[in-house]
Amino acid sequence: MTVVALVPAAGQGTRLGLNIPKAFVTLKDRSLLERAVDGLFTSGAVDEVVVMVPADMIERARELVPRARVVVGGAERTDSVRAGLAAAPGHDHVLVHDAARPLTPAPMIVRVVDALRAGASAVIPVLPVADTVKRVDADGAVLATVDRADLRAVQTPQGFTAEALHAAYAAAPGALATDDAGLVERAGGTVATVAGDPLAMKITTAFDLRIAQVLVEESA
Repeated sequence: MTVVALVPAAGQGTRLGLNIPKAFVTLKDRSLLERAVDGLFTSGAVDEVVVMVPADMIERARELVPRARVVVGGAERTDSVRAGLAAAPGHDHVLVHDAARPLTPAPMIVRVVDALRAGASAVIPVLPVADTVKRVDADGAVLATVDRADLRAVQTPQGFTAEALHAAYAAAPGALATDDAGLVERAGGTVATVAGDPLAMKITTAFDLRIAQVLVEESA
């Protein structure tokens, strides 16, 4: 059974405060995109990687990740995933992975794929929620304290059978989602979980980038 990993990398990453798409931001001399794609291949669990980038970054992306197939992404994340699915037919399993998680450890990727091979139709890596969580109203006043015992923070790569992910997207034409597993849930599918990893942190802000820089330097 073959596995393709789709890497949406067309987002601008405005919260990072830079003037280039986030996936092309450098983390110790290598872009987030390079690190994310290399991590997928290094895991040994992926047969092909398809990267979706802005049209004006196609050539640059091909230079950075020559082992991956590079296609034009869309204005929204779901548009990019659709483009990736169209570019990679014939695979049994599909991973969707954030380029903004460049330090994702190989064992975590393997856990996701192993769960698919064991029979799950959709699987996500998760971490327990450490902070106290409050529900607030539109004015910021606290309405309730949420029991965090059964809450989990979701990471990527998220894994799916090709059938389940295609069906989820077909059932929600034009839908916008930051979480592909959410589309599977909406379509009535069951989503399993595996243990995530703190190193699979998502780089969203300048502070996140600084933390990632420290982690890379410590591991050198």
